[in-house]
Amino acid sequence: MLNILKNKLLIITLVVTFLVVNLSSCSNTTVDNQTKTDASKEVEEEEFAEREIVKEIDKTRQVNFVNWKPETESYWKELVKIYTEETGVVVNVETISDGVYFDELNKKLKSNNPPTLFEINSYKDLEKIKQYCYDLKNTEVHKNLFNDNFSLKSGDEIIAIPYDLECYGIIVNKNLLKQAGYSTKDINSFDDLQNVAEDISSRQEQLGFTAFTSAGLEKNSAWRFNTHLMNMPIYFEYTDKNIVTTNKISGTYLDNFKILWDLYINNSTTDPDDLEKKTVDDARLEFINGEAVFYQNGSWDYNKLIDGGLLDTDLDIIPIYIGVGDEKKQGLCTGTENYWVVNKNAKQNDLDATLDFMKWCVTNPTALDSFANDMGLSIPYKNAQVGENIFFKLDREIFDSGKIPVHWYFNTIPNEDWKEQIRVSLVKYSITQVPNDFEQFKKVFVDNWEKGYK
Repeated sequence: MLNILKNKLLIITLVVTFLVVNLSSCSNTTVDNQTKTDASKEVEEEEFAEREIVKEIDKTRQVNFVNWKPETESYWKELVKIYTEETGVVVNVETISDGVYFDELNKKLKSNNPPTLFEINSYKDLEKIKQYCYDLKNTEVHKNLFNDNFSLKSGDEIIAIPYDLECYGIIVNKNLLKQAGYSTKDINSFDDLQNVAEDISSRQEQLGFTAFTSAGLEKNSAWRFNTHLMNMPIYFEYTDKNIVTTNKISGTYLDNFKILWDLYINNSTTDPDDLEKKTVDDARLEFINGEAVFYQNGSWDYNKLIDGGLLDTDLDIIPIYIGVGDEKKQGLCTGTENYWVVNKNAKQNDLDATLDFMKWCVTNPTALDSFANDMGLSIPYKNAQVGENIFFKLDREIFDSGKIPVHWYFNTIPNEDWKEQIRVSLVKYSITQVPNDFEQFKKVFVDNWEKGYK
């Protein structure tokens, strides 16, 4: 009997436990389901609210944008999605690679649905598409530029407008310069630079470093000098003549180029005989390793310098001085190879939509944030954000102080053959450093320019 009672009690206990567990489970499931339902409702309500602010698609107008920077395409597509949601205007983005850009662009400009907005990189490009260029003067996007000197012009017309600025000059290791007893405030002219550089070079053994990194003339690295440094005599000649391009150059300021080049190669980490073997990577490494105070390069090199271990607090940048004009007013070499052009032959509604979109790009906080922090661009507009790149910040500070930027005219160089002949001539002169070889360099500069344009 006792065993039977024990068995009944056990059965009753099991049944009760089963019921309690299941009731608890049901209760939790109900709560969970209710929670999930509430969460789903919140998501649905948020999605509905978002859909409520999306404008109805405007079928009367659109923007067709041809982009040539593949690295920015995904960011553009995110931006135009936001723009369409806010305005109802569809913006189509198509990217064409640089190698076939103008061939494809010309086909599209002649099509039934042409681009309303596209890109070029220089005055030379304008000759290919000048008949399509809308005058951007007095448009809202033009009014938002912080400086109009960077636009491309035809007479009184603004026919291409910059959307990305870069800068270059002589990058400085401030700590090494301080160890040598100087600061960048001591360098405001070529004479100042020469005095500081030659003093540092004369004390190289004592200091443990010299003035300049190697001025590498290896074929794939010579662009710092046969292109960027060549900009200096080109810029001053163009400024004298009040021109923006020419098919015949005089070489007026090549002797000024020479005094800086001599300073570079005779106060350097590298013997002039070895320059043809040296690359930009070698020069960067010398700078990162603290072997030299000065390193000619630009804003595009910022990430590599930081990845190499340098800090923003280590870095500064000064203009490239060649002893011309009032150098205290000279800024960095600042310019762009990225311009927007609006197609004047587009339908009026599409043209108006394009100008509205451009204004949004240079005033909207989301767009400005994307340019600075996603695309890594320094756009020359009043409300632009400045990203992490210290050289962008320094360039803007120099500009705001009233100094005049040196315009990029190297993009008017006739062809790659001209650059290569300049490189070869510089190699020869650097080894001999005799007057006859520099005269030959001058001849190459002038004669090959005209040949290139012919």
